[in-house]
Amino acid sequence: MRKAERLFQLLNILRSRRTVITGQELADLLEVSPRTIYRDMQALSLSKIPIESEAGVGYRIKPGFNLPPIMFQEDELEALLLGVKMVQGWSDQQLGDAASRAFDKIKAILPDSLHSRHDKQANWLVVPKFKQINDVDINEKLKKAIKTNQQVTIGYKSLDNRQTERGIWPLGLVYWGKVWTLVAWCLLRQDYRVFRLDKITRLTSTEHTFETSNCLSLQHYIALQEAQHCEK
Repeated sequence: MRKAERLFQLLNILRSRRTVITGQELADLLEVSPRTIYRDMQALSLSKIPIESEAGVGYRIKPGFNLPPIMFQEDELEALLLGVKMVQGWSDQQLGDAASRAFDKIKAILPDSLHSRHDKQANWLVVPKFKQINDVDINEKLKKAIKTNQQVTIGYKSLDNRQTERGIWPLGLVYWGKVWTLVAWCLLRQDYRVFRLDKITRLTSTEHTFETSNCLSLQHYIALQEAQHCEK
C-alpha cells in the first residue's frame, strides 16, 4: 500500500472514532509496524491535521475537525454525470432516484463557478432509455436473493412463448445493451443459464441458500464468456 493511501485510511479511521485508538491497533488494522504508524502520525501533524496523542493511551483527532470538501475537475463531473444518466435510463426507478440524490450531493459542494457551468452544459450528454426494469416486485426480490445467496423459483416465458418453471441460484444482473439479464445456476440443467428479466413472469423465494466458489460465480461465468469470445 502506498503511503498516500495509508495516510488517507488512517485519517478515515481516526475521523470515524469517538475515542482514542492505540498505535498497535492502527498497525494491526493496516498491517504495518507501530513504527510506521508513528511516522505517519508525524506526517499528518505536519500537514496541519490536529492529531492528539498521549503516550501509552493512543491517538485521536481533535473534536470538531472537518476535512474540506473534495473538489472535482470538470471531466470528472462529466464522467459521474454519464454514470448517473446510465443508471437512470437503464436500471430500475429506485436506483435511478438514488443516483440522482447522490449527484445532487456532489453538486452541493461545488464552487459557484463550476456549479453554474455544469448546470448550463448538463443537457449535452444524453443516454437513451432503452429498456428499464419495470417489475418492481420481482426486481426487489431478485436483488435481495442475489445479495443473500438465496435459492429462488422463477416462472419464465421463452422467446417462443413456452412457459417453464426453474429452480435457480441467482448470481448477478448483466446489462448487455437494451436487455437486462439474470445470470444464474440452473438446478435442472446443472449449468449456467441466462434469463431475460422481461421474460420472468413470477419469482418465489425459498428457504434454501447456496455458496459461490471460484468455479461457480458471476465472475466465473463472465470469464468463460470472455474465453469463448477470444477463441472465435
